[in-house]
Amino acid sequence: MRERLASSAVAHLATASVDGRPHLVPCCFVLTGSTIFTAVDAKPKSTNRLRRIRNLEANPTAALLVDHYDDDWARLWWVRVDGAVRVLHDGAERETALDHLAEKYEQYRRARPPGPVIALEIDGWRAWP
Repeated sequence: MRERLASSAVAHLATASVDGRPHLVPCCFVLTGSTIFTAVDAKPKSTNRLRRIRNLEANPTAALLVDHYDDDWARLWWVRVDGAVRVLHDGAERETALDHLAEKYEQYRRARPPGPVIALEIDGWRAWP
């Protein structure tokens, strides 16, 4: 599960508003120890205070899913991690997380993400098959 998760280039981050309304977005991420980091990057946005950030500030739990589809259904798989989240707006941990993201993604070496970093502390793993 760990290798499949760590080697995936894109994931889907699920958050929920305080009233339970789900929100799902694709994201770049990196797995470091038992923490997933994902950042609000420099792609065009109207604000860095995205719905996922507002949701996490109100309800600091999330799930992150990576999956693989193949026409040969014997090769299908998915891995999901769940956990508590911290939103990092500044500080040493945010900078270290951005360093790890830049190691994985060339785009982040060229344009360091300007927004907050989400730190998901994994407390549960699920997978299929």
